Amino acid sequence: MNVRVMVVDDHPMWRDGVARDLTEAGYLVTAAVGEGRQALRVAAAARPEVVVLDLQLPDLSGVEVVRGLRATQPDVRILMLSASGEHRDVLDAVKAGATGYLLKSAGRQEFLDAVRSTADGDPVFTAGLAGLVLGEYRRPGGPRLTERETEVLRLVAKGLSYKQIAERLVLSHRTVQNHVQNTLGKLQMHNRAELVRYAIEQGLDGSA
Repeated sequence: MNVRVMVVDDHPMWRDGVARDLTEAGYLVTAAVGEGRQALRVAAAARPEVVVLDLQLPDLSGVEVVRGLRATQPDVRILMLSASGEHRDVLDAVKAGATGYLLKSAGRQEFLDAVRSTADGDPVFTAGLAGLVLGEYRRPGGPRLTERETEVLRLVAKGLSYKQIAERLVLSHRTVQNHVQNTLGKLQMHNRAELVRYAIEQGLDGSA
C-alpha cells in the first residue's frame, strides 16, 4: 500500500492505537505526534499523503493545523478524527480544507475505510454529517465553483471521460483530475456518481 500517513492526537494511547491499526493495515506511518506546531514541523520533512488529525490539541486547534498544512502542502489529504460532532466544528474544519470528518466513535474498519477513501481524495463523513456540510455549501452565498471547475463539471455530466475532457479543454489528465477533486471537496460529495447527479440537478448536462 505504502501510503504515507501522519497521526496527530494528544492522547498517547489513542494515538498509538491509531498508528498501530494503520500499520497493520499496510499504511506507512511516517510520524505520530501530539501537538499542532510539532505536526507542522514534522510534516515538512515527512511529506505525508494523508494526515489523521484530532480537532482538540493543546497548542493549536485542529482547524489551525489544517490551514497550516494546506499552506505548505496543498495536495495533502486530511481526515479529521474527533470526539466532537458539533456542526460548527465540522464546518470550520471543512472550510479550512479538511478532506473528511470522522467521529472517534467509528469502528476500526470504518476508520480504515475512511483513510483509504481519504487517500483517494474522496470526502468521508460520519453518517449525518455529510448532509450538514453539503447543505452549507449549497446555500446561497456559499462557496462557488470557478468557471473552469464548472466547465469540467458540465463535461463530466455529459459522460465524458477524464481523457476526453482533457483533450476537449486542452488540459493535462492530471489537471482535469485536480479540478474534479476540488469540485468534490467544495460540494463535499463522495464520488463521481454523486457529482454527475448534482450536475444534472443543476441542468449542467444541457437537459435543463
